[in-house]
Amino acid sequence: MIEAASRHHERTTATAPVGSNGGCAWASSYGGRVRSSPRPTAPRDIADDCGSFLHDALAGTRSPMTTATPLELPARTASAPWSVALAGMVSLAIAMGIGRFAFTPLLPMMLHDGTLDLPTASWLASANYLGYLAGALLCTFQPWIWARVRWLPAIVGTTLVRAGLVTTALLTLGMALPLPSSWPVLRFAAGVASAVVFVYTSGWCLARLAQLGASPLGGVIYAGPGGGIIVSGLFASGMVAWQWRASTGWVIFGVLALGLTAAAWGIFRGRAPVPAASASASASSAPVAAGSGREVALLTVAYGLAGFGYIITATFLPVIARVALPGSAWIDMFWPIFGAGVVVGALLATRLPATGDRRLRLAGSYLLQSAGIAASLWSPSLAGFAIGSLMLGLPFTAITFFAMQEVRRLRPALAASYMGLLTATYGIGQIVGPPLVALLLAHSGSAGEGFTHSLEIAAAALFAGALLYLWMVRAHPLRVRPI
Repeated sequence: MIEAASRHHERTTATAPVGSNGGCAWASSYGGRVRSSPRPTAPRDIADDCGSFLHDALAGTRSPMTTATPLELPARTASAPWSVALAGMVSLAIAMGIGRFAFTPLLPMMLHDGTLDLPTASWLASANYLGYLAGALLCTFQPWIWARVRWLPAIVGTTLVRAGLVTTALLTLGMALPLPSSWPVLRFAAGVASAVVFVYTSGWCLARLAQLGASPLGGVIYAGPGGGIIVSGLFASGMVAWQWRASTGWVIFGVLALGLTAAAWGIFRGRAPVPAASASASASSAPVAAGSGREVALLTVAYGLAGFGYIITATFLPVIARVALPGSAWIDMFWPIFGAGVVVGALLATRLPATGDRRLRLAGSYLLQSAGIAASLWSPSLAGFAIGSLMLGLPFTAITFFAMQEVRRLRPALAASYMGLLTATYGIGQIVGPPLVALLLAHSGSAGEGFTHSLEIAAAALFAGALLYLWMVRAHPLRVRPI
């Protein structure tokens, strides 16, 4: 259906100059090697240029536009802007909403079926988050490796997106097999696939939208994870009501992923625009550093706290709700509410003005998430969990958006490296969260007590991160306008 919409709005040419966000910096990798653009001879430049967008893509952010060479596209591959945006949204819904987070609404069903217990579930979740971190790092170093190992084949981003989507669907179907020993491997591989799809979908779609003069539609793409969370949560709610087994849920989500992949398949074709400006040129005109090393270190620590602070609720929310509200008919709706918050937050974050101190926005986002967790602790009721879920989801994308832009302000010439550092720290925070829950559950008198301690630590971590940002504002006042 998306492909049909694309054909309806096809253009005969697409020669608009690509003033892209960071996506165009990755075009040579996302779109493969273009014959008219010789392979760069400065490995460091291409690594920095491509890596800079990678971390923007991982973060769901968009960099200021840079001029790029126009690229003629055949009529059959020139997609309408909304078709590209919707295809990107569907792709991220599959990779993130199903590939990463379908485990959350299905976890109560797996516990009920007796196929795993809470400590095992914690390690299974960490396996997926570890795979996502590994996939992100693999994509980070891809341009560096390809620039030095010249015999490696060209990478076509749309091919990787298609392969990653199919892989995600097959790995999701594999979770239905009664082979618990294989589940950690399947979840790890699903994490790797979701990272690859996230990165290359972002790069190709943002570059294509920039080429079509529709860069503002990039925010639609990042509503995809929230949309996937909503759909998976609602499906799981129905399956719980009908007392279906978790294995059936994995099959349904796998088939759903295949169907959505087929819907977006025709859009992911062709090559992304190729930038004319190199990273070295832009780096030479930017200051080497706009902030102290201490400020960068504090930003890194604070960003890692965000990964740790949200992941406990994002992994165990339906289980926590069942412990606090046994027998309630509404407990499976809190996860879709979280997804709705992610969608709204993703659309709003990109509409905020570029001026202002992003550290204050980060502090506010952390406080909102911390307050959301505290709401469910202070009032473990339907209203408390609903409000808390929404408050946790709203800043989910905004935190990453603001943090990556802050890195660009502090280290404009080395943004790629420092974005990678923040991404890795965030990933480590996600990995640490579930095992901590398992440890606290093992040393608590009840599951409710263990989850309460876990949420208290998560809320405290987010509050500490907010205090770090506020201290940074006072100790390191802005001297230049944020970029």
